[in-house]
Amino acid sequence: MEKASSALLPVIAIDRKASLPLHKQIYDTFREHITHGSLRAGQQMPSTRALALELKLSRIPVLTAYSQLLAEGYCETRAGAGTFVSRVLPQQEPVRGRLTNRNKPAASRPRSVAHRAQWLAPYKPQPWLGGLGAFCLGQPAYDEFPFHLWAKLVARHCRHPHINTLHYAGPFGSEALRRAICTYLRTSRAVRCDPHQIMIVSGSQQALELTTRVLLDAGDSAWFEEPGYWLTRQVLTAWGCKLIPVPVDEEGLDVEQGITRCSKARAAYITPSHQFPLGVTMSAARRLQLLDWAERAGSWIVEDDYDSEYRYDSMPIASLQGLDRNDRVIYIGTFSKTLFPGLRLGYIVIPEDLIERFAAIRNAMDLGSPYLYQAVLADFIVQGHFARHIRRMRQLYNERRLALVDSLREHFGRTAEILGAEAGMHLAVTLPLRIRDTEVSLRAAREKLWVAPLSSSYAQPPGKRGFILGFGGTPAARASEAVARLKRMMG
Repeated sequence: MEKASSALLPVIAIDRKASLPLHKQIYDTFREHITHGSLRAGQQMPSTRALALELKLSRIPVLTAYSQLLAEGYCETRAGAGTFVSRVLPQQEPVRGRLTNRNKPAASRPRSVAHRAQWLAPYKPQPWLGGLGAFCLGQPAYDEFPFHLWAKLVARHCRHPHINTLHYAGPFGSEALRRAICTYLRTSRAVRCDPHQIMIVSGSQQALELTTRVLLDAGDSAWFEEPGYWLTRQVLTAWGCKLIPVPVDEEGLDVEQGITRCSKARAAYITPSHQFPLGVTMSAARRLQLLDWAERAGSWIVEDDYDSEYRYDSMPIASLQGLDRNDRVIYIGTFSKTLFPGLRLGYIVIPEDLIERFAAIRNAMDLGSPYLYQAVLADFIVQGHFARHIRRMRQLYNERRLALVDSLREHFGRTAEILGAEAGMHLAVTLPLRIRDTEVSLRAAREKLWVAPLSSSYAQPPGKRGFILGFGGTPAARASEAVARLKRMMG
């Protein structure tokens, strides 16, 4: 260890105009010099009087900084000798060059992380998902939401909070909300369930993640729709699963193709009521075929029923789970489309024999979703506001859907095929293969048009090219102008 030497004054840059207090600037500088080795263990520090004189400050900020360094163990005092860098700190090699918080030395060698953290590409938001406005996917009509009613319910629960609002809600969530969801699912979606089978989660994405943790091990095979929801692929990839893309046609997932490609897949992830992104509805024959395969293979079906409330030319399609007689379907739903995504509330309907497994994994993950909005949403449903809101939005989205379809036909004619316009809050438009949809989507995003490229939904090329257009947040009066702008960007 280096012997104590006469005090040397490190370079301390004081900015009197900065918002950071003077004592914090002094503290940060000393701590950085110590942790990076330019001030070494046992080395004497300048006296507070000498440092204050050098910096042309009063002693108060210097004393405050030294006091904090002493409290955190970076320094020590010796009676009659002064203040020194702590001798018990591990020896650090000095870092060459100027030390700043913005320019810290990089690791000298790669640092190890879990394999799972490397299976996904680094997170980079896609530009076409980065804003709100015309064609934005998953954007409801925010201006039509009954916030006045919602605010009253929130205020009531905040003024008179139940103790559960302040404590852990448990892995399954609010009992009142689970009862309300159960009643809704039985009547509107023909789901067979009881409240104790329902788990409240933070949206459908957490539901997919949690379900994958319970059902699959790394290396297990899983069917997913091709094209399909890209975040489902990410969940499976992050868990180390073997992805089996199964093509989708006008009847939905091609079960025969799935069996041919991997008959013993551990699970199948599907959106049967309104397939994402093509919008087709899985036929009754395919549904029964899929259920039969799952029972024979001992496999699971994960049904993501993300926006089934909105169907315009017919009654809503009953859930696949309601046809299941062997408890092979895990049913997932969300309030992101019916209310608003920022609510972060969804649910899973769990087969009886998996309830304890889901509870154990959920408890290890996050101990449950926040309780306040669960209590508010339970009241919102029970008091009838939810059903009225759905009816109003179904009529509004139908108007916006028709306006978009008419505008696409007006501006594109027969060059574009419109898919999946019968339900949901989006439709797909296919275009000639010469169109590079990703490039057009990037240009459109710079002009505040949020069109997702259809090709991004395919795991394996070649796929169809075109766009996925959300119409929930696109007023009917703006549809034609927005479509015209999109066409101009295509050249």
